Amino acid sequence: MHSLSRNVSFKQLRIFASAARNKSFMAAANELHLSQPAVSMQMSKLAEIADTELFTKSGRNLELTEAGEILQLHVVKMLQNMADAEGALNALKGIQAGKVKMAITTTARYFIPQLIKQFNDLHEDVEVQMEVVNRSQVIDYLAQGKVDVAIMGRPPKRISVRSEVFAEHPYVIIAHPQHPLAGQQRISPADIAGEVFLMREEGSGTRKLMQYFFASNDIHTPRGHVVGGNESIKQSVMAGLGIAFVSRHTISHELTAGRLVVLQVKNLPIIRTWNLIRPVNVTDNQATQALVEFLKQQAPEEVANL
Repeated sequence: MHSLSRNVSFKQLRIFASAARNKSFMAAANELHLSQPAVSMQMSKLAEIADTELFTKSGRNLELTEAGEILQLHVVKMLQNMADAEGALNALKGIQAGKVKMAITTTARYFIPQLIKQFNDLHEDVEVQMEVVNRSQVIDYLAQGKVDVAIMGRPPKRISVRSEVFAEHPYVIIAHPQHPLAGQQRISPADIAGEVFLMREEGSGTRKLMQYFFASNDIHTPRGHVVGGNESIKQSVMAGLGIAFVSRHTISHELTAGRLVVLQVKNLPIIRTWNLIRPVNVTDNQATQALVEFLKQQAPEEVANL
């Protein structure tokens, strides 16, 4: 075996970590903006240096060999140490030179981008890299240490995180303004049990909370259709295809325009909270600290106006 410390490159280890995490050379190529042949070539060189196979094929996915699992354990630690070193060096330069990696749930995109714009107006040289994904993906990013901060509802339970509440988050049921239940007061949950619901995908925090609402009101899961994202759900409700359980923060424009109404259902709204979440194993740089403090100060008012 060739000496790893002398012959392996940092680039090869980054590619290996991405391929191991994604179980795919193609996914690693897309993530790192490389060609698939380049990724395959670098992984062949790494296997040659290690003098052992690191991946095996399992259906359409790659799986790590025992040697690959051992290498992944150490590579993840090394890459995290390098990221921490970068953060510490950036901190010496002050906030101006910082970078923040951020993930937000799809529902948070109705107010977080405006706040990031305000933050960037104050700190023009801070680069905020923001990705909008569903709840399950946000949790995966936190678990892998891929983000410095996340915005989501209920904090995850299966991983250790630092969590801070910064605003209330109400959920309601919406309908077309001409829906028979529109305008009625104190609608019984049983009265909506026969309605067609337009729902978010599995893995969505909104979907989980909707199911909790049904169960807590002794309602079997109503018939419905999985429509996907909030925008598709709103358009479908406005077309009269059904009703939907959504975050109140996603519908302010449609309510103002009279294109949607909130049904006055008993036991609603359900009030949850918005949380700032940070992984416990990622050291905050000054840019992340500044962004977190800014959001804690400014986000409550922004959310209250939705």
